[in-house]
Amino acid sequence: MSTPNSKDLIQAIKNKGKNIEAEMSFFDHLEVLRWHLVRSAIAICIFAGIAFTFYDFVFNDIIMGPKNLDFWTYRMMCKAADAFNLADFCVKKIPFNIINTELAGQFMLQINSCLLMALMMGFPYLLFEIWLFVKPALTDVERRSARGFVFYSSMLFLLGALFGYYIVVPLSINFLANVSLSDEIVNQITIDNYLSTIATLTLGCGIVFLLPILVFILSKIGIMTPEFMRASRRYATVIILVIAAVITPSADIITMLTVAAPMFLLYEVSIMVSADVKRKKLAQEK
Repeated sequence: MSTPNSKDLIQAIKNKGKNIEAEMSFFDHLEVLRWHLVRSAIAICIFAGIAFTFYDFVFNDIIMGPKNLDFWTYRMMCKAADAFNLADFCVKKIPFNIINTELAGQFMLQINSCLLMALMMGFPYLLFEIWLFVKPALTDVERRSARGFVFYSSMLFLLGALFGYYIVVPLSINFLANVSLSDEIVNQITIDNYLSTIATLTLGCGIVFLLPILVFILSKIGIMTPEFMRASRRYATVIILVIAAVITPSADIITMLTVAAPMFLLYEVSIMVSADVKRKKLAQEK
């Protein structure tokens, strides 16, 4: 017959075994996460190598595109100006020069621009690695609900990035470049500042366009409801205008409203997404 001390010892051994099992499970998850990160890093390196191979196209057509008057957006603006008799709407000059002020500036430009291009091209694969890591922890119902996560997230990010690159970037560059306080001031823009502006606006719009995905996730876990989003439209309007003002580096109200318009649309789409999630939850409960 065992004594109280022996019972305590046996219980302590069992608890220790559970703790060791939990620690092993934790480290197993870390090992799985490590390999996901390794594969993601390898993918980014591959895409960076592709961007480096075609760097003439990346630099001349993509990076320097919004500075050239034959850029697609500027051509469309001039066509619209001719059609509606709006002479001031046509972009006729972008008065600034790009300079390099550091010895390694052009080399770092090539490295940074290749990494940015790799991040843009590899974004769907990064989402796929995130999905592979999260998928084992989901139930069958949650997996079916999250089907298409990588596809829809990639499409929304791509649409946002294209909107940022072809709409927000040229409008911002045109406005800022043509602001002139004195003829004595010549715009000499560093290549780092020019690249960071394009990257910030493009990636920022791409991330903002992921709002419906975020609302879908929050609605699935019960944090967000369509009633709350409808009641918060006034606050959402203020927040959207603030975000649009932060994303756009210019003080031009037209550019800010151009950025804010699709965000208002995304907010309404997010309400419909949240309502659809709630409707399906109620159907399952019934």
